[in-house]
Amino acid sequence: MTSPEPPRETAYAKINLALHVRKRREDGYHELETFFAFVDQGDALEAVRAAGDTLAITGEFAGVLNAEAGEGANGSGGNLVLDALALLPRAQGWAVRLEKRLPVAAGLGGGSADVGAVFRMVREACGLPEGWEALAAKLGADVPACVESRSVIGRGTGTELEPAPEDLAGCPVLLVNPRAPLPTGPVFRGWDGVDRGAMPTGSARAVALAGRNDLEASALQLCPVVGEVLAALAGAGARMARMSGSGATCFALYDSAEARDAASARIAAERGDWWRMAGRLR
Repeated sequence: MTSPEPPRETAYAKINLALHVRKRREDGYHELETFFAFVDQGDALEAVRAAGDTLAITGEFAGVLNAEAGEGANGSGGNLVLDALALLPRAQGWAVRLEKRLPVAAGLGGGSADVGAVFRMVREACGLPEGWEALAAKLGADVPACVESRSVIGRGTGTELEPAPEDLAGCPVLLVNPRAPLPTGPVFRGWDGVDRGAMPTGSARAVALAGRNDLEASALQLCPVVGEVLAALAGAGARMARMSGSGATCFALYDSAEARDAASARIAAERGDWWRMAGRLR
């Protein structure tokens, strides 16, 4: 008996409505308080049954991943998607096609989002094994959050998760990246070590408005164009604008889809070389 055909999935972009860095830990990691939220847009994954697990990467940002894997245009090595498939038992292999729509090293959890989508595909097709959360965490601290792709508060290194308010669900959001990759490690190493206080509590709206991203200053030192993106978003009618994660992607929340789309058009006219993605919070 063959297993069901695997479903299609979206790897939802992850943003940090707030990211408060509290201290450096002795193990080299940082103590964090963050509010993860997810946009209803992202990479696209589809699969068909196959003799073994394979991966073909297409899309605007495929070249970056294929170059990292040392493969050609449809390379299949060196990607977290294959690592996830190796951990998840199925009756048959899957040939997965990943359309890479999110920029790489962009503060959107793109690799973890792809893994989260794979876990959801396996869950729908044949169920996940007991203890799947631990398997997910092996592939990245934020992967368990990306599997569900719903608002959640992360503490510790981001792995201690607790439910979060979803009062901003449906809020129009615009993502903008200056097409400048910004690796996470150097940004964290550039944090000045100052504890500026705990993340606000309350609704998602309150956290977004009163919170901050403690990595922005470090990111600006490494990639000054992030400041230009934030200024462009702030000047285009946003309710609030902030860098996501370790950057360089920034996001802005709007009161209406019309205001978001007008801002996107304005930024496109002024900086057509920047990447943009419009969506809504899940």
